[in-house]
Amino acid sequence: MPRNSRPRPVVHALAGLLVAASVFGCGAPDDNAPADDDSPAAIPDKPSKPVALEILDVAGNLQLTQPMIDDFVEQNPDIVSKVSYDKAPAPDLAGKIKAQQQADRVQIDLVLTGTDGLAAGISQNLWTDMSAHEKAIGGAPDYLEPAADMQELAQGKGTVLVYYPSGPLIQYSPGKVTDPPGSPQELLAWAKENPKKFQYADPANSGPGRTFLMGLPHLLGDKDPKDPKSWDKTWKYLKELDKYIDNYASGTTETMQNLADGQVDMVATTTGWYINPRALGTVPKDVRVAHFHDMTWVTDAQYAVVPRGVDADTMSAVLRLIKWMLTPEQQAKAYDDGYFYPGPAVKDVPLEMAPEKSQQVIEEYGAPELDTWIEEFPKQPSLPAEQQVEAFDMWNREVASQ
Repeated sequence: MPRNSRPRPVVHALAGLLVAASVFGCGAPDDNAPADDDSPAAIPDKPSKPVALEILDVAGNLQLTQPMIDDFVEQNPDIVSKVSYDKAPAPDLAGKIKAQQQADRVQIDLVLTGTDGLAAGISQNLWTDMSAHEKAIGGAPDYLEPAADMQELAQGKGTVLVYYPSGPLIQYSPGKVTDPPGSPQELLAWAKENPKKFQYADPANSGPGRTFLMGLPHLLGDKDPKDPKSWDKTWKYLKELDKYIDNYASGTTETMQNLADGQVDMVATTTGWYINPRALGTVPKDVRVAHFHDMTWVTDAQYAVVPRGVDADTMSAVLRLIKWMLTPEQQAKAYDDGYFYPGPAVKDVPLEMAPEKSQQVIEEYGAPELDTWIEEFPKQPSLPAEQQVEAFDMWNREVASQ
């Protein structure tokens, strides 16, 4: 999809409401998955000849990273001959990779994914153990502390490429909402008075929807925000809120379109989903953003994961590419048009290093209060893979099915 057809932040413009156990593989790892044959000793320092890479994006990540990849290909023709890009909905990822592995014909060399696709692949043992190749990407990346926490969630099966302190935030039309809610209770009261005017998207297919779901246990004081089974207050709250919600969008883009055309007056959002759609004209520039009092940021990241079964030359090229993408010079491109704000996952990448266009967009469409809130409120990483899959499944059963 052309870059001017955006937005698709976080896991942008994805489709599908159902996160069934059969898709996400909520059981034991698949015993029929191919055995690892890519130990560090088996991977050459450089491919024997330039390779053609097939990259699948299920997270809208190319909006942030395609300039990094294209630059690598241009400057390293002896490593990569060309790159083919494809996109797919995150819920389709695990089944797609698993089918190729079972046929012993892995055609996808690199997947760019959010925590949803990462979790799905971990649950079915689909990803290469990247921790074994740390030396090849230059050692442990010098991550920002919250990005390092997100790297822990990968369980060695992926590499954080970009990071942001996602949300939960609220985005609203100022002509319709004069006093935005400062707590979940105030949001519920507003929804009762304004039925069908608040919306969030399917958490399994939406960064803002996912952060809204994961942020509520912190805000409502559930026993263990890391254990969806203990979210008694959150599930009760969402069931009550459900009474005043018309439908759950299949992806975040749909909620933004509904906000723009007046079908809803308030939606769940994140830093990037506040900045980027306004910069692109998807929603009016005067749309505003608000936070919950005493919030905890639920941080988010997007990852590079490699399906098990890629050949040694391809793995060599992928490792070199990942190393390139984690340099500060390339990370500065992750500021993009504010889509994953801030974006860089490594330290010492100020906005001044970003391309001029990115700096202009952030200056015009950013919000200084976002930086203040990022500094002010504590941060917690998204749920680990198993708990994230469980949370999505419980949301489907406890909330959406109602």
